[in-house]
Amino acid sequence: MGVNMKNIKKLRERTGAGVLDCKKALTETEGDVDAAVEYLREKGMADAAKKAGRVAAEGLVNLLVTDDHKKGILVEVNSETDFVAKNENFQKLVQKISEHILQSDTKDLDELLSETWYQDENKDVNTIVKEAISNIGENINLRRFASYETDGFVYGYIHMGGKIGVMVDYAGELTNDTENSAKDIAMHIAASNPEFLAREDVSQDALAKEKKIYKEQMLNEGKPVHIIDQIVEGKIAKYYTQVCLLEQPFVRDDEKTVADVIAESDLKINKFVRFELGEGIEKEEEDFAAEVMAEASKNK
Repeated sequence: MGVNMKNIKKLRERTGAGVLDCKKALTETEGDVDAAVEYLREKGMADAAKKAGRVAAEGLVNLLVTDDHKKGILVEVNSETDFVAKNENFQKLVQKISEHILQSDTKDLDELLSETWYQDENKDVNTIVKEAISNIGENINLRRFASYETDGFVYGYIHMGGKIGVMVDYAGELTNDTENSAKDIAMHIAASNPEFLAREDVSQDALAKEKKIYKEQMLNEGKPVHIIDQIVEGKIAKYYTQVCLLEQPFVRDDEKTVADVIAESDLKINKFVRFELGEGIEKEEEDFAAEVMAEASKNK
């Protein structure tokens, strides 16, 4: 780690803060990018929660569920360009990979890549991906996948033709009524991007980090010390409504929470997963150096 162009760029992509602010944050945190994100948030210079998941890669997120809805998979396969992502051969590859994962028992990506391909016992999954790279002429990466099996039912949703994918494991029976609610909740997850199911799932470390950030914000704003803890608790309560699915206002009726909708539908959510295409992957920006010089010139 260090105060260098690479880390300044990384910090800027994660926070949206200015180049000089990023440089100062890295200097203050001895080059620790994660600590610098917190520093910028404490100073009110960034909203890391909104910026950290910016899309920086192309490809597709795909969903596949068995006819009985007892098993489902969500997978992300990346390409270098959106042009290739729209290519029929690439889309067929993603579908075939999805079919392989659906019949597999593994939960581990490395194990998956070494598995015998379900349509050719002389090849493994990794070989299929490499052959696609050669045939399509662009780098392709099987980045991640999730696989659910349940006694209830699996339901999912794909948004914007493969930019965002959601899969939910529900306890309950799939009927016409519950299917409507299951679809609405999956769409809500796609739109609202919850990080946790319930407040009980938020780690103590995550809570401590948020409280520290809020406290520093209040101190920097000059709030009286004796009321800061009370303000922080109020902010934590709001934090739960932002990051916990069950406490989020429902997108189709913000007078209700997602927990209210689930209760009305006689359902329970066991778990969920949401993939956003390219989230967390850095993307080259050829004019970054010029941008740095321009910002530096403005601040002379």
